[in-house]
Amino acid sequence: MIAALAVTCLCPPAFAQTQAPLSVIDWLGTQSNTALSQPPVASRPNEPPVAKTALAPDVSVQNLEEGSPREIGLVPTRITGLPTGIWAGSELATLTRLITALPDPTLPAAQSLLYTILLAEEAAPGGKASAGEALSLARVEKLVALGALDPAQSLIEQAGVTTSSAHFDLWMQISLLTGTEDRACAVLTAAPHLTTDYGSRIFCDARARKWDDAALTFGSAQALGLMPPAKLALIARFLDPEAFEAEAALTAPREMDPLSFRLFETIGEPIPTGNLPRAYAVADLRDLSGWKAQIEAAERLTRAGALPDNRLLGLYTDRKPAASGGVWDRVAALQRFETALGTGSTDAVTKTLPAVWTAMAGAGLEVPFASLFADAISPLSLEGRAGQIALDVQLLSAGYESAAARVEADSLPARIALGGVPRNRPNDVTAAAIYDAFDTAMPRSDLVAMVKQDRLGEAMLHVLSLLHRGTQGNARALTDALATLRALGLENTARRAAIQSLLLER
Repeated sequence: MIAALAVTCLCPPAFAQTQAPLSVIDWLGTQSNTALSQPPVASRPNEPPVAKTALAPDVSVQNLEEGSPREIGLVPTRITGLPTGIWAGSELATLTRLITALPDPTLPAAQSLLYTILLAEEAAPGGKASAGEALSLARVEKLVALGALDPAQSLIEQAGVTTSSAHFDLWMQISLLTGTEDRACAVLTAAPHLTTDYGSRIFCDARARKWDDAALTFGSAQALGLMPPAKLALIARFLDPEAFEAEAALTAPREMDPLSFRLFETIGEPIPTGNLPRAYAVADLRDLSGWKAQIEAAERLTRAGALPDNRLLGLYTDRKPAASGGVWDRVAALQRFETALGTGSTDAVTKTLPAVWTAMAGAGLEVPFASLFADAISPLSLEGRAGQIALDVQLLSAGYESAAARVEADSLPARIALGGVPRNRPNDVTAAAIYDAFDTAMPRSDLVAMVKQDRLGEAMLHVLSLLHRGTQGNARALTDALATLRALGLENTARRAAIQSLLLER
């Protein structure tokens, strides 16, 4: 253990000592979207009006082709605790491969760490501007895959949507799903060379009521075979819906894309998002969708850590459910619990807590529920099943350490919350792997060595991959991941991941 603590000193002090319990997604939810989407303004040094000497000043030299590298990210160091040079010693190709191949985390603690890495203000790998731009594209693509479209949109706008065709095309796709395509179309109208996607050009011309231009581009694409027949048929109905009123509805493509998704919606044949990639669920958060569709989309995104917990709570409590079964039972259970909590009655909470906890667990939303209600539950003296649930809720919240300190429990989750382990090593394979990580296990030396090489970000991506394998049943990977997280100064993430592995059924 002493050796592991010594390794922690390899991390920058701010990172090793500080980890904000608030998820960066929740933090971003409290910020102005307008402010987030604005590129950082360079500060102006307070220069004197005249030179003090006649000596030539020091001049730094840089290749003009490379450009000036800058820090790209939405969440400042004071929030993440991460240094800005976590990519400095890593190769761009390695980082993009790791980010792309990383499986979606199942533990909320791992989700939170991944979002922190993707959204933190970070300098370019090797100090090269082109590498920073390419890495920003990989970061945004991962955010889109996770369903975090609002921060993805803000991040790519900060990186520069005109940086390359790839940047613009990705921005356009995000804009189509968030309903902000007018801004993207305005940029494309001013600079048509930004994309080779004829569908986007036709769509934007039609949105601007430039029907002749849209028809000309469509005719050219059709004559030259520049677009798949299915996409051409869809655009034809978009441009002239009256001509196809008697025709049968089109078949949705197997590989959906954002433009096709919006075109189907525009011609009055909207596609359900349930079987589409998670990013499409964001479209159901709009008022155009029914309340049930909004709730189901919010649950799906919240499970992935891509939506602030309060957004889901707002939808749950928006109105009274008019039906029963499925999502409506969860809504009713939560509303009854919130009403009981508002009365301050211990008996009322005791009666309603087990039902709502079962409902939230069935939807995989235990940690969002804990983050919303742990503080309100903690002053209550609950007993029996309700008392055990209340303790689990508090252990799954950001206040896990205070909760464990208030109870005299020698269980593994409670001891882990305080950074230790109980007297006896458990027999269960998963519990034993977690016990070892907080007892005698050493971190992965190769990953710890990356810190000395300015490859902290790369090391954390490897640890997240290890942690995922650990949650899939690989006990050795779970021990290595948790022990390495602790050695890297990520004690909060290690403890929360361990507690979640013990208390959640994933």
